[in-house]
Amino acid sequence: MSSEGDFLLVVTIVKKGWGDEVVKASRKAGAQGGTILYGRGTGIHENKSILGLMIEPEKEIVLTITESCIADNILKSITEAVKLDEPGTGVGFIVPLEKVFGITRYFCEMQDRSQKSSGS
Repeated sequence: MSSEGDFLLVVTIVKKGWGDEVVKASRKAGAQGGTILYGRGTGIHENKSILGLMIEPEKEIVLTITESCIADNILKSITEAVKLDEPGTGVGFIVPLEKVFGITRYFCEMQDRSQKSSGS
């Protein structure tokens, strides 16, 4: 299990079909991967209809657990890749994680990197 404050959850909600671009951008910035979930939007940019029938816009929610030290790079990369700074393209936010478990391979890689860099 990780210690407190080491990891963050980057949540990105984008239009259907853009989730893979979010994962590519986050991996380019150093993340190990991500999980894509599907949902539907109800925001102010989602109220559209055709012939009087409301369209329920489909969304992709990308969850990325990352080290806190690279979170800003990941946010910047995602924002640029899917243009999150433009209205109606999506939203992203970070949630601090108290404890992380089930990613032991990742922790082993981190320990190996820190030992090699410290000369142990």
